Amino acid sequence: MIEMYEKAGKIVSKVRGMAVDYIEEDMKVLDLVKFVEGNITELGGAIAFPCNVSINEITAHYTSPEGDETRFKKGDLVKIDLGAHVDGYIADSAISVLVGMDEGDSLENSTSEEVDLHFKMIETAQEALGNAISTVRDGVEIGKIGTVIEETINNKGLQSVSNLTGHSMDQWILHAGISVPNVREKNDHKIEEGDVLAIEPFVTNGVGRVGDMKDAYIFKFLRDRPLRMHQARKLLDTIEEDYRNLPFAGRWIMERFNGNKNRLAMRKLISSRAIYPYHVLKEKSDAWVAQAEHTVIVEADGCKVITE
Repeated sequence: MIEMYEKAGKIVSKVRGMAVDYIEEDMKVLDLVKFVEGNITELGGAIAFPCNVSINEITAHYTSPEGDETRFKKGDLVKIDLGAHVDGYIADSAISVLVGMDEGDSLENSTSEEVDLHFKMIETAQEALGNAISTVRDGVEIGKIGTVIEETINNKGLQSVSNLTGHSMDQWILHAGISVPNVREKNDHKIEEGDVLAIEPFVTNGVGRVGDMKDAYIFKFLRDRPLRMHQARKLLDTIEEDYRNLPFAGRWIMERFNGNKNRLAMRKLISSRAIYPYHVLKEKSDAWVAQAEHTVIVEADGCKVITE
């Protein structure tokens, strides 16, 4: 089991670095998403969830829909969140970058101070992640991790996003029941040796909360349902067979089943609660957000970071 996690972690680490080198101004988001997902499989892993590429105030759950023409602009704060699995054992990691920028640079419509703030947010997310990881060991209360994350971020004059959390993972289960808070909270649940945790601080200079947008491009199978619409029945059977355990992209479905009937069928599956839509999340005050994430395995006196 540990070997499977470690293999998945090495794949994620390598592809994350490749993605940082690959991203550039005027590139389509869709090209980056396909680059990440393609390299996960090329390196011998399987995709644990659609590659998330969330820009500026968009905080999480954005992956390109079919035919996405969105392009990166110079200075965009881009969060790349990717996951791979080997036989269902998942590694999950994220990194934030400023497209085409170095510290001290300025943009036509922003000052060097604003650019430096965004670099500070990225660095703070990484620092909060490192400090959180340093607290992880058998018997630690889960609330302590959130406290360390929030204190690190607040000490930099920034805010932690309070209604997003990390999560535990298990074989074939991306969110296995334990939430890892990003703020101080009363939670005396003690993590145990062998627990697998994705720790993911989100940093902003805004109000520190996210809300749902209307769009959803990532979905998860929930249950079989009686369906009178033939195309919906056919689509759900395919989803249950191929994507029963882990989240999938609407783009993947449309690449396999083209046509407006399938868009209507997807809406029917959502309304019947056969599949769950992960709505795109946006910071409520429209402030920009940075993210950092690693997967760790809890040990007796520390933890193993499998996505470094």
